[in-house]
Amino acid sequence: MDAATGDENTSRYSAARYRTPDGAPADIVIFTIASSTRNSAKKSLPLRELQVMLVERKKWPYEGSWALPGGFCNENESIYECAMRELEEETGVGGIHLEYFNVYSEPGRDPRGWMISHAFFALVNETRLTNRRAADDASDVRLFPAAEALELPLAFDHRLILEDALERVREKMLTTTIARQFLPEEFTISELYQVIETVVPEFEEKNFIRKITSTQSRKGILEEARDGSGERKMSNRYSQRFAQLYRFTDFQPKLSIYS
Repeated sequence: MDAATGDENTSRYSAARYRTPDGAPADIVIFTIASSTRNSAKKSLPLRELQVMLVERKKWPYEGSWALPGGFCNENESIYECAMRELEEETGVGGIHLEYFNVYSEPGRDPRGWMISHAFFALVNETRLTNRRAADDASDVRLFPAAEALELPLAFDHRLILEDALERVREKMLTTTIARQFLPEEFTISELYQVIETVVPEFEEKNFIRKITSTQSRKGILEEARDGSGERKMSNRYSQRFAQLYRFTDFQPKLSIYS
């Protein structure tokens, strides 16, 4: 097509022939793993719980209801930039890498009109959320246990979005090394297992240690922690008996449908 033909087609096109959405919002699901010390005389792993950040809506619709943070995209920004901006404006949380996971366009999902929402999620260390504060369209911002959040009468279709995000974050926990951001540099297998189980409650792997540790013939995502003289490092921080300490390697395994 030459330039003249292109200009002719452009002049014939009219946006008025097409209905555009009344808004293009972004919804953001921020998960964290909260940890606290057990009230026990014996040494034990800390209590861990998967939590999600929700805001209390300040305006109609769903005024006073809990919802995922989010808002409308401006025409001079991408939907990702919108998600980052809205997250910071409503919760004070910024600088978090968000991952896109779905679009929601069911008719009637928003009483304000035709709204096609794009959803993002992240799983971050709880220290990244310490300075959260409600602002803009939110009157409050809190962390809720993920299971409890699913039982709340959330605004819009945010329960569905949260359910879908839970599937994605569980998948991420089982297919990446994201667990490392919730552990010290050196940790026991029990600590790692607990982090994974916090996000994926049904997780059970009999050959867990064998599959993830390095051997002479196979590279793994974990290796034994050793001191300067090459001796294996042990810890009894959370148990009565000493256990081997491990650390993550730089190895990133490639998934295969055949393994």
